[in-house]
Amino acid sequence: MKLKILVVDDEQRVRDEIGEFLTENRYKVYMAGLPSEAYKILEEEDIDIVILDIRLPEEDGLKVLGKIKKQYPETEVIMISGHGDMNSVIEALRSGASDFFPKPFRLMDVHLAIQRTSRFINLNSRIRDLEKNFQMVSDELHRHVGHQLIAVSPAMKKVLELMGKISKVDQTTVLITGESGTGKELVARGIHYLSNRRGEFFHTVNCSAIPETLFESEFFGHRKGSFTGAVENKAGWFEIANKGTLFLDEIGDMPLSQQAKLLRVLEEKSVSRIGSHDKVEVDVRVIAASNQNLEQMSTEKEFRLDLYHRISSFVIHIPPLRERPEEIPALLEYFIRYYSKRLGKTIKGYDSLITRELSSYHFPGNIRELRNMVERAIILCDDPQLSLKDFGHLRLAAAEPVAVSSCDEDIMDLEVSEKQLIMKALQKAGFNKSRAAEMLNISWQSLDRRMKKFGL
Repeated sequence: MKLKILVVDDEQRVRDEIGEFLTENRYKVYMAGLPSEAYKILEEEDIDIVILDIRLPEEDGLKVLGKIKKQYPETEVIMISGHGDMNSVIEALRSGASDFFPKPFRLMDVHLAIQRTSRFINLNSRIRDLEKNFQMVSDELHRHVGHQLIAVSPAMKKVLELMGKISKVDQTTVLITGESGTGKELVARGIHYLSNRRGEFFHTVNCSAIPETLFESEFFGHRKGSFTGAVENKAGWFEIANKGTLFLDEIGDMPLSQQAKLLRVLEEKSVSRIGSHDKVEVDVRVIAASNQNLEQMSTEKEFRLDLYHRISSFVIHIPPLRERPEEIPALLEYFIRYYSKRLGKTIKGYDSLITRELSSYHFPGNIRELRNMVERAIILCDDPQLSLKDFGHLRLAAAEPVAVSSCDEDIMDLEVSEKQLIMKALQKAGFNKSRAAEMLNISWQSLDRRMKKFGL
């Protein structure tokens, strides 16, 4: 699209010279000799760049600049400065001018100034698109889920940008990677609510919690009488999520024997219920998530390589909270507002020491752990402001990575010992709950209850 450029200079020769050069370079050019003429053009046309002389009749160029930036903030202004006008140039740049070139000038000076400003326009446009996209994601998530997506760091802004791009292509399978508690499901929901499928069903499946014997029945459904206990016809998750989105959380925990069946459905876009030979066509957008390295698992024959290639058409990686500590204050404030309202508390602020302590903490449980910390602190708080004493468990947690490396034989507190043992198992398992539960010789559900009990 051609840039629209308005040249404002009271010298006819200067206007003609710049206008002819810009027209030859395929710009759409408008010209004005007086500020009053320039204002009329700005009212009628969406001007991208104004080339504005500092010395003008009717009104000083600096005043014209001020009016343009106030009424048309997205229009960029390049100033033309005469000899001895450097103080005015400095004032102009402070008032919002994006560039300047001096008189007498070469046409190449004009070209370079426009190129620099054009890059600035493109950058600002991209930032506006990102902010608009971020607001859309936040609004949709808040409306449907009750939570917002906080993006302060460059890494999370990149996640947001990728969400916006993939949401426009609602057939492509997406793989979201990241440690447990980083917000993979929130990102998946954001993609769904930004896409054309937003009005359809979003269904979450925890692949870690499905018994292998029930896999086919849960995913593909069954007919009445097809096996013992099948007392009625049942639709599977692919049918339930038809036209919508199916979110497969922790897909790395799916048994190898069942992965080929999932791959076949993804390729054929149809399912057959157990006990039936009829094919049911399904139009489902699949978003998978994992806290494990699926590529490495596939080379070690722990995950099917063909399934990995099928689900990783588009990958979004969410970095752990410890790699983006600049987001901790924003997350802290958000969770304080959220839980204050939910718990009926009036919390007006927090001690700055809390941010310092949180910023130095490792956060093995990521955002989920921070959320649980804030909820517990608000429950404990009896004052209008949170203080470090409400986060008393934070100091214990901060010391745990050292303590869990070897369980202290002198600790006689059963709860402390149990918490340390769970932390040790989680760390050894790379914070995979299923593997940690196996190490501890307990069920996944039992481990989940204990983690909630200890705020892990």
